[in-house]
Amino acid sequence: MAIAPITGMMKKHLLTNLSIGIGGGVVAGYAFWVGIHQRNVARRDQWYLELQKSRAESS
Repeated sequence: MAIAPITGMMKKHLLTNLSIGIGGGVVAGYAFWVGIHQRNVARRDQWYLELQKSRAESS
């Protein structure tokens, strides 16, 4: 009893692999952008606003 060789596995699952890879990358990028980047930008903008107000009051 011979076992048939496994051929064409990548070609058969190419669409699935690409969909999972690209979809996972998009989800991870969105999670980073909303979860980390926007929070850091808001915190930085708030710090600069407070700095500008304190400089305006002192002069």
